[in-house]
Amino acid sequence: MNWKIKAFNELNNYELYEILKLRAKVFVVEQNCVFQDMDDKDQKSLHVMGFENDILVAYSRLVSPGVSYKEMSIGRVVTDPDYRRKGMGKELMQVSIEKICEAFGNQPIRIGAQCYLKAFYQSFAFNINSDEYLEDGIPHVEMLRI
Repeated sequence: MNWKIKAFNELNNYELYEILKLRAKVFVVEQNCVFQDMDDKDQKSLHVMGFENDILVAYSRLVSPGVSYKEMSIGRVVTDPDYRRKGMGKELMQVSIEKICEAFGNQPIRIGAQCYLKAFYQSFAFNINSDEYLEDGIPHVEMLRI
């Protein structure tokens, strides 16, 4: 896997297109969820991109403290359905945690996790930190890694 981490203004047209295409493929089409993906946080985030043979197969965005939550955050965590079950999601989270701490310091990380992924995030030391809530019709919980 070839990992790239870039600020929004460093992304080229191809990378931005591939990011938006992958996010739409999973969050809109696969999960059958109509929502406003472009939320003005991308411009304030770092973008973690995992390429396999020049195909974007894994992605997350690293959000600085004070943008989504008072803590820094990892969001839009996604792996292409055609490349799942190969450990790429785990590698993506490991890289994301490492890079967000490099960028903003070793401090707590808060995420909004889809409930079916609670165990996945708990394997990275995230703990449930809220009651369950609906976001865009999908059950979520906030999780915190200290």
